[in-house]
Amino acid sequence: VYTHSRAEKKVNERAMKAGFDTFLPLITTVKQWSDRKKKVEVPLINSYVFVHTRKENLNSLLNIPGVLNILKHLGKPAIVKDVEIANLKIVINVVEEVQFIDSIDLTKGEDVEVINGPFSGLLAKYIDVAGKHRVLVEVEALKSCIEVNMPLNNIRKI
Repeated sequence: VYTHSRAEKKVNERAMKAGFDTFLPLITTVKQWSDRKKKVEVPLINSYVFVHTRKENLNSLLNIPGVLNILKHLGKPAIVKDVEIANLKIVINVVEEVQFIDSIDLTKGEDVEVINGPFSGLLAKYIDVAGKHRVLVEVEALKSCIEVNMPLNNIRKI
């Protein structure tokens, strides 16, 4: 089912109370606020809760507060295969090997700081070339630049 934004946990809880067999893949991530960091569980896939049910019970899912719609494929209710659910369960069990990146709205030429990796502490300019994220390190005194490929989760806006 497709849910309201940030309503996945409540929808999952309500659907289970209504007798549905549900699966909500959650991962633990560290969220940072200005004054603290905290580990929180967030959905692996935003706005979706997987429900195992019969076709005749689908309409009763729409009565659950927070449910917006039944996910459809080619006009029919979408069927997620058991192997796909099993794959999601594997992913959430080894989540430390998977990197999740919070959305960063960076524009070409913007000043950034490297916060992870061997270049940690480096101040640079961000460029995006052909879909690859690169950081341009400018050495003004030498009037030259060095270009470094870097994952987005290693940089933040200044």
